[in-house]
Amino acid sequence: MQPLLSSGLGNEFQFFLDSTEAGIRSLIEDEGCTVVILDLNSHEGSPKDRIESARRLIASQVTVLVLADDALRVTANELVRGGAYSYCRRPPSLRDMRILLRRAHEAALRKQEFGAAQERLDEAAGERTKMIGSSEAMQRVAQLIDRVADIDASVLINGESGTGKELVARAIHQRGTRARRPFVAVACGAIPETLIEAELFGHEKGAFTGSVGAREGFFEQAADGTLFLDEIGELSLYTQVKLLRVLQQREFSRLGSNRLVPLRARLIFATHRDLGELVAQGKFRQDLYYRINVMKIETPTLQEHAEDIPQIATHFLRHYGQLFQKRMNGIEPEALALLQDYHWPGNVRELENVIQRAIILAPGSMLRAEDLPRNLHEEAVTNEQDCLPGGSFERQLRDYKIRLAEAALRENNGNKTMAARSLSISRGYLHRLIRLAESDPLAATLEGAEV
Repeated sequence: MQPLLSSGLGNEFQFFLDSTEAGIRSLIEDEGCTVVILDLNSHEGSPKDRIESARRLIASQVTVLVLADDALRVTANELVRGGAYSYCRRPPSLRDMRILLRRAHEAALRKQEFGAAQERLDEAAGERTKMIGSSEAMQRVAQLIDRVADIDASVLINGESGTGKELVARAIHQRGTRARRPFVAVACGAIPETLIEAELFGHEKGAFTGSVGAREGFFEQAADGTLFLDEIGELSLYTQVKLLRVLQQREFSRLGSNRLVPLRARLIFATHRDLGELVAQGKFRQDLYYRINVMKIETPTLQEHAEDIPQIATHFLRHYGQLFQKRMNGIEPEALALLQDYHWPGNVRELENVIQRAIILAPGSMLRAEDLPRNLHEEAVTNEQDCLPGGSFERQLRDYKIRLAEAALRENNGNKTMAARSLSISRGYLHRLIRLAESDPLAATLEGAEV
């Protein structure tokens, strides 16, 4: 068969011959073959072995064109239904074979392009969901993400605004078995109460005034992927009851329909509020709280992992430098010191915003202190003035702050991160107080604090 095809179609195609599955795979790898013509009537090996080899090749996404006589037509059609590109009757006409090979070759190229595009998307998704930071706090978050990624249990992500709760949710999705399925993020607090039910569960035509057509809700859009419900604490008690029922029954129905739709998506929840406190206040259902709080991940404030600021800032510098098509080589030490000493009430989101603005203002390839917002400079000046030695007022004020730091460290068993958080100051400022206290009797207490 190979000599016939080579002589009849050789001007347009190049043909190679091999009778083993290993040899065929080697030709695909070494010669770049795009289409495998599999002759089920070959005299090499047993028919059963040829069929099993065909199934394995098809399963590995190889573009297979099956060649078979009428006696094996049923088997050939089964292979096509199993993923083979097409079936050609044996002996083939050169005209039919030429047309099929052209189409199969084009299909193989599209498959390769799609695979390459999917790899790029996966790399980009991996970059978007990469947890930046080597601190202990961030390592704990990364470990929890890995533990829950492949488990279909509900996850509650709790943390202040700007700490990356959606980033954590996307990382869980991307690292699990649902990575290539949809990820649907819903900001519950941004949807009016009158529309939230229709948005979540969908509706049929005429279900309410203004519904001119049927529409899938977020639960259906997520399909077999992940549905991320952000700011779950903003839902009304009525919507909480509806959500609880869906979680218990694993099914729901669109507004205006009695047809039940199975819940296939994995659910991840997030909030910046204390749901336990809301339960105590009667603003959040206790049974729903226990249903969604199977696994809890706390996202730390930027103050709680301030040692990661240089790494995070450099990541944003590189990312937005490329996005703005502006070459940025690094951050000057003075600018980095300002970034580390600032208390970041807006957390990582605020840092991201500051870096974007600084890149736009920077005249050169290095980010300078002058490129940073005024409030960072003002806080640095205030911190320095607060710690000036000398005059009676300044000395008393400094001593008072040191005593506050000592009390906070004592109450938090020497943990600097927790002490700084309790005082609403940055770890950098707490360290500055420690350094200023080196010649003070309080120094022994402060210097003995744990990191």
